Amino acid sequence: MNVTDFLETHFRHFNARELRDAARSFGKFVDDGGKMMVTLAGAMSTGELGLSLAEMIRKGKVHAVTCTAANLEEDLFNLVAHDEYKTIQDWRALSVEDEVKLRDAGFNRVTDTCIPETVMRHLEHRLTELWIKKADDADSWMPAEFMFALLDDPGFTEHFQVPRENSWVAAAKDAGIPIYTPGIEDSTLGNIYAARVFDGTVPNHSAIATGTEQMEKLIGWYDETSQDAPIGIFQIGGGIAGDFPICVVPLLKQDLQKDVRLWGYFCQISDAVTSYGGYSGAVPNEKITWYKLDPESPKFMIQSDASICAPLIFAHVLGW
Repeated sequence: MNVTDFLETHFRHFNARELRDAARSFGKFVDDGGKMMVTLAGAMSTGELGLSLAEMIRKGKVHAVTCTAANLEEDLFNLVAHDEYKTIQDWRALSVEDEVKLRDAGFNRVTDTCIPETVMRHLEHRLTELWIKKADDADSWMPAEFMFALLDDPGFTEHFQVPRENSWVAAAKDAGIPIYTPGIEDSTLGNIYAARVFDGTVPNHSAIATGTEQMEKLIGWYDETSQDAPIGIFQIGGGIAGDFPICVVPLLKQDLQKDVRLWGYFCQISDAVTSYGGYSGAVPNEKITWYKLDPESPKFMIQSDASICAPLIFAHVLGW
């Protein structure tokens, strides 16, 4: 039994049914000509979501990505340092002393996976050269464009430890789809960029497009793309990765007074719940009041683990 048949047979109620129905609707939406934005929060790239997301991009099921800078950089970290990662089996039992040993050995822990500090310095050297060059140019680059440049650098690609097809960033580059990365300062490489500007290595902050510059580009993409097709949003986690792109519709309608389609599909995988005003756990219908979602749009909220659910949904959409 393949994954699609398994979900159709066994995922009948509760979060399982919500997952199955979200997957069915996702597939129908894009098969009928709709375009899909996927948003990535959390540590999805460290969880190697690229194994399934890259194929979704290659098969034309995903047409844009918004992600945290951590997900952008960690996809490339995995390409060149996969074999140096350390997996902790019983990570809940780690003591303070165990954490200190990991730190002193040069590892940064993300739940059960420890990223070697050396890979960050490997990318820093190459990116700093690009930042210096772009600081003097008239136009800034989107954060993803720096990663695309690395993927064109033979000195970088010769160090791959896993197949290039495992990288969703590489798949996005090949497919020519946009990647928006708001809040880059909340990442390892964003911190390094600020440090290099602070110490004078990079002469100014103009190399990387700001969040509002990226929003301007997103306005153009959404306005143009939505003229020919509805656009959906598949949100993994919460935070800025989801909040940033979904706001482009009320921006267009209310701030620019343009007549545009609302988001035509919505699904979120999250462990957040509706309480205390937290936006990440808001039910989809709340977004109707903000001119984000069309009242008739399919809406799904899967309250579960995205590292489990997202690959299952992607497999269903792909017919695996």
